[in-house]
Amino acid sequence: MQFGIFTVGDVTPDPTTGRTPTEHERIKATVAIALKAEEVGLDVFATGEHHNPPFVPSSPTTLLGHIAARTERLVLSTSTTLITTNDPVKIAEDYATLQHLADGRVDLMLGRGNTGPVYPWFGQDIRRGIDLARENYALLRRLWREDVVDWEGTFRTPLQAFTSTPRPLDGVPPFVWHGSIRSPEIAEQAAFYGDGFFHNNIFWPTDHTRRMVQLYRHRFAHHGHGRPEDAIVGLGGQVFMRKNSQDAVREFRPYFDNAPVYGHGPSLEDFTEQTPLTVGSPAGHRADPDLPGDRRRLPAPAVPHGPRGPAPEDRPRTARPPRRRGRARPAAGIRPDASRRRAGGPHPRVPAGRPGGVRRVKLTVVSAGLSTPPPPVCSRTGWPNRPATRSPPEGTRRRPGSWNCARWPATSPTTS
Repeated sequence: MQFGIFTVGDVTPDPTTGRTPTEHERIKATVAIALKAEEVGLDVFATGEHHNPPFVPSSPTTLLGHIAARTERLVLSTSTTLITTNDPVKIAEDYATLQHLADGRVDLMLGRGNTGPVYPWFGQDIRRGIDLARENYALLRRLWREDVVDWEGTFRTPLQAFTSTPRPLDGVPPFVWHGSIRSPEIAEQAAFYGDGFFHNNIFWPTDHTRRMVQLYRHRFAHHGHGRPEDAIVGLGGQVFMRKNSQDAVREFRPYFDNAPVYGHGPSLEDFTEQTPLTVGSPAGHRADPDLPGDRRRLPAPAVPHGPRGPAPEDRPRTARPPRRRGRARPAAGIRPDASRRRAGGPHPRVPAGRPGGVRRVKLTVVSAGLSTPPPPVCSRTGWPNRPATRSPPEGTRRRPGSWNCARWPATSPTTS
């Protein structure tokens, strides 16, 4: 198991002073957080990727390359790399280069991104996000595993006799996580390839997180990668801690009440009750008996699924998240050990026969990032909603910024 910190690199005002750091200060602070993470013995540091204000990490490989030169043990990762708007050829080249610079201390977490206007800037459509994630990752895997690639798809120009350079260090690609909050299609994709699945559950009820993890574990076993408990799971969470719980609550409450990500919604007490946010002291924190904080593992669903995925009655349904305003802030990551592993082989740091379970432990740096809040549940179908584009196609009645009812996947991702 690994413990680490991740940030998405937002530049936002301190809600207690009103002062906004400069971009220069935010970038330097990100480096300082990574160096402190290694100093105190954490395992992983990850940075996000954004191409719009108020974020600064538009070039994660540049930032991680600098951190690699100043650290010796810390595993460097992303949270997340945009598999939808980046060219998979450039991802293959950039992160293989970073892997060489860091002597193999590199993971890659892939995500679709949730900022609608960014997609057109890179010639893509957010409504094709799932299809882009599937096709681009299928190509990325081939580029890292095959010396010469001939490929043709939907979203980029064909490749003929193409070799991605540099090749992965020692022929072993970086370990890949598929990150998602609400999309079971991504859990299925991770299971299909035998990769890791990262659920950033910072604003979602535990029942939703449990169902997503159960789906991933069962599909991991269905695709022949091992037992459900061998699947590699990561969770995101948040914690603000002081020696005394009263001091922690008193110091954190102004940030909670005034920050755009938390404030003007549920109370601090309600939020800590319904989400993984933990504010208190180490001695005062107790494990949730319904989650694997006391070494319990999430069991796989008992109902077998067919080759086209789980039946509708078996697919997880999303509980309504607590009502709030603002945008979600991923602030920390926890994950099992996830260094490099050989393609198709066992994970090198998980001994044979040892379950790859996950604990509910939360680490954070306050003011670490922002993201889009979880959508409401469709009142008509009960399925979780997905954001529509801000500029709907001509002739539709959907208003900009509205939500579309989403459906769960019925098939495995394509490999061609």
